[in-house]
Amino acid sequence: MPESPSVWEVRLGIYATRQQAEEIEERIAGLLCPDPDHAPPCPIPWSVSLLHGSGLEEDDPYPELVEQAAAEKRLRP
Repeated sequence: MPESPSVWEVRLGIYATRQQAEEIEERIAGLLCPDPDHAPPCPIPWSVSLLHGSGLEEDDPYPELVEQAAAEKRLRP
């Protein structure tokens, strides 16, 4: 029996400036719907949102990202 569709959430944490995050959000939207001018409905209903870390429910949801960013800063000449 085929599986019925349901809502899924894919989380992506990035260490970026607001501008970089907005650019990535636009790129993701382009992946989900490469033809924004198509007639509705979209073949795969989707939604995307951008949230700053201070607005997240968890206190420190991506500690490894902050640690990785700090380590990479130290390694850059």
